[in-house]
Amino acid sequence: MKLSEIVEILDLEILSGPVNADAEAEGAYVADLLSCVMAGAQENQLWFTLQTHLNIVAVASLTGLAAIVVTEGAPVADETLAKAETQDVIVLRSQEPTFEALTKLIQAGF
Repeated sequence: MKLSEIVEILDLEILSGPVNADAEAEGAYVADLLSCVMAGAQENQLWFTLQTHLNIVAVASLTGLAAIVVTEGAPVADETLAKAETQDVIVLRSQEPTFEALTKLIQAGF
């Protein structure tokens, strides 16, 4: 599913990086432990997390994730967003809990 569609379906706030309208997300990974994401996430997946510290950018870049989706409206530090911009990592924010956001995506055919 295209990232632009996902942003619309979930009413996501774009915190960093322009979302390329043609970019695709090929699945989702949910974890808050960075080591789990490094071991289990696959390229072009969305990463749903509550983590917002600087290291999420490095993990997303290392694994080639399509975007980070911070859930529950968690605040993201300016330092994290600045690093995301330099690494071309897209950071999105949902006001909803992870379960509800993923449920909406599944219902939309993700």
